Amino acid sequence: MAKNEKAVASVLAFEKKLVPSDGYFYGTTWENRTEQSALKLIEKSVRGTISNRLKPAVAGDPLKLNAEVEKANLQKVDACALGENQDTLKVTFTLKVLGGIEQPSACNNETFFNSYQTVAKNYIAQYGFSELSKRYALNIANARFLWRNRVGAEKVEVVVTVNELEAVTFDAFDYPLHDFENVDAKVQQLADQIAQALKGEVPYLLIKIEAYALVGKAQEVYPSEELVLDKGKGDKSKILYQVNDVAAMHSQKIGNALRTIDTWYPEFDDKKTAIAIEPYGAVTNLGKAYRTPKAKQDFFSLFDKYALGESLENTEQEHYVMAVLVRGGVFGQSSKD
Repeated sequence: MAKNEKAVASVLAFEKKLVPSDGYFYGTTWENRTEQSALKLIEKSVRGTISNRLKPAVAGDPLKLNAEVEKANLQKVDACALGENQDTLKVTFTLKVLGGIEQPSACNNETFFNSYQTVAKNYIAQYGFSELSKRYALNIANARFLWRNRVGAEKVEVVVTVNELEAVTFDAFDYPLHDFENVDAKVQQLADQIAQALKGEVPYLLIKIEAYALVGKAQEVYPSEELVLDKGKGDKSKILYQVNDVAAMHSQKIGNALRTIDTWYPEFDDKKTAIAIEPYGAVTNLGKAYRTPKAKQDFFSLFDKYALGESLENTEQEHYVMAVLVRGGVFGQSSKD
């Protein structure tokens, strides 16, 4: 019985504390931003070439290769671009920051609940979410959430309005993507406001974020791409995301950018690249998990110790564990484990 009392709860869930909206795409000009229009998706029908890797028997035979190349690669795709007189992409979204990290949304083990609550309150008292908030604030200031739209932009500005108060403007290229050590007064002010909400000192924080990227007249821009599970029913090979006929970016993709703050994983010294906060340090486009249970660096290995009152090796591991809880998720331990 005592063993069960000390175990992690079998039903355990945390609601996310950073809640972004979808990001909406508008076209405007850098010099006159008051004139803007919602960007709509464009359907294109294109005749592409065969460019995939072929089987050795085909690639090694000129006749078979020519026959394969002659086949038309017909596609219908969605695209999105600025108007011919527009040179700037505007992406706007809101971010709600919530508190209550010490209160799981579901927990069926009172002993574990009391132990976790003590640990969470101690973390808030000792660190006050200052480190995590600083990193979230920097990812807003550097416009990481623009993803591909940030690449090749001549200028990027981010305008942040907190609780409908005075707006603050950041030059995104002043803030690096993978270094969270240096902050200025503007970033620190935003970080302090985010920390206040995470600590529960204010009921919530609502942040309006507008990013302007000078990408060039009529240039293509990149909303989120939809995941098509049943490709047999559609005739498009690429479907982009839109909301009420306005091109948009998924809230999940924005959230992933904001929580790309993990520089504490084991291989960071070699990679020098921040990764998103994930229980196993998963980076899907690389097909790799940077935090493995074998190395005891994954969230569950650390959380099971930390939440039951055991000390972790360093403060970085504590920050990582709390960042996963800010992310939210279902973390219960099966009674069969």
